[in-house]
Amino acid sequence: MSFPKHTVEKIGGTSMSRVDELLDTLLIGGREGSDLYHRIFVVSAFGGITDLLLEHKKSGRPGVYGLFANDDNDHGWLDALSSVGDAMCEAHRKVLDHPGDQNMADEFVRERVEGARSCLFDLQRLCSFGHFRLSSHMLVIRELLSGLGEAHSAFVTALLLQRNGVDARFVDLSGWRDEAEHTLEERIAAGLDDIDLTRELPIVTGYAQCTEGLMREYDRGYSEVTFSNIAAHTGAHEAIIHKEFHLSSADPGLVGVENARKLGHTNYDVADQLANMGMEAIHPNAAKILRRAGITLRVTNAFEPGDPGTLIDEEKADNPGVEIVTGLGVVALELFEQDMVGVKGYDATALEALKRHNVWIVSKSSNANNITHYIQASLKTAKRVIREIEEVYPQAEVTARAVSLVAVIGRDLTGERVLGRGLQALHEAGIDVVAAQQTPRNVDVQFVVPRDAADEAVKCLHEAFVSGKSGAGLARVA
Repeated sequence: MSFPKHTVEKIGGTSMSRVDELLDTLLIGGREGSDLYHRIFVVSAFGGITDLLLEHKKSGRPGVYGLFANDDNDHGWLDALSSVGDAMCEAHRKVLDHPGDQNMADEFVRERVEGARSCLFDLQRLCSFGHFRLSSHMLVIRELLSGLGEAHSAFVTALLLQRNGVDARFVDLSGWRDEAEHTLEERIAAGLDDIDLTRELPIVTGYAQCTEGLMREYDRGYSEVTFSNIAAHTGAHEAIIHKEFHLSSADPGLVGVENARKLGHTNYDVADQLANMGMEAIHPNAAKILRRAGITLRVTNAFEPGDPGTLIDEEKADNPGVEIVTGLGVVALELFEQDMVGVKGYDATALEALKRHNVWIVSKSSNANNITHYIQASLKTAKRVIREIEEVYPQAEVTARAVSLVAVIGRDLTGERVLGRGLQALHEAGIDVVAAQQTPRNVDVQFVVPRDAADEAVKCLHEAFVSGKSGAGLARVA
């Protein structure tokens, strides 16, 4: 099917919690008539809802999914599911003014939550028989629960727009009570191909149920993968992600609003480096889909509609320079073996153990008898990995310690002498450097510092390379 010229736009969870404010800016603003349309919005769940359904993204505190997976009695997950329903109703009552809309949203939540409750009860009963194993269904349960959040926020947003005179359509890709199986492409086509984008505004769930299993492949990065696939399927003119902040040279709360600079323009290479450091402009797999489709990405501040934000494309930088400084707490998993030199297998063993425990590798370095993986994992998980490696190589010394990885990133760092200038800046600031490395591609330089020095290191390097207060002096000395 051929679609008219349009954009595909995604709204994140924190911004969704203020969707009523977005009516006067992003969703409607000064638009009238046909200007209201030619857009597709993909929405995340309201802020905090997915944490309650699955687990808290930062603390790991279990939600309904975690409690159901480790159920000793029914009350834990049952009470948690009821709490999710209450939180959903509280969220939509903050943004819906009309009693009729509130009642419709309440009923929507009741039907979805009770449906999920019945499904989990039936599955629990089924798995009380020895022929069935609950563990084989846990991924499906995770997908079912996750879809509740996006379906709720999309339904509420469509109601809000309809109440304000916009012909909005709720497009549910979550597969709720759908007896057929669909690929992601088929699911998107079924939801969107009969919509006239010149007269309708689709509000689409960020979660899409499909045979590929988005949760299995991307876990909680699924909404951006859905978003990018929709953009590719419809041939969007541009893909836009609306966040509650600009994509800046560093965290404004850390370096100061007056010192942080909006990027304005960068490329997918930098976006991938940011994703690797846990500061996602977009999920790397979603970026890959957009790149292959030849679609540019724009990241904007949802509450500053007049600002064009940051354009992300394939273009190289006009001039070399640092664009962003960011840090991430990691665990340095170090494998030392005096007899390693010239012997193959050590690295493969470590990688297999990390893969089995689903550990994200942020960076890696090695020499003749030492391999260090910088991983995003708890020390508890790291110790499990260590035990596995030690079983294979009992003579090896395998250790783990918490550190921070601070990266200086730019499309082209050629000639900027980032490694030398960065080491000097950190030394003058009294910050110990555990390790430092750069690659020939010249898009990032990484400094490993003690965990408690991460914030100071980011501020120090940002001042040296971006805000410019000491950059000129460092350039002369280096």
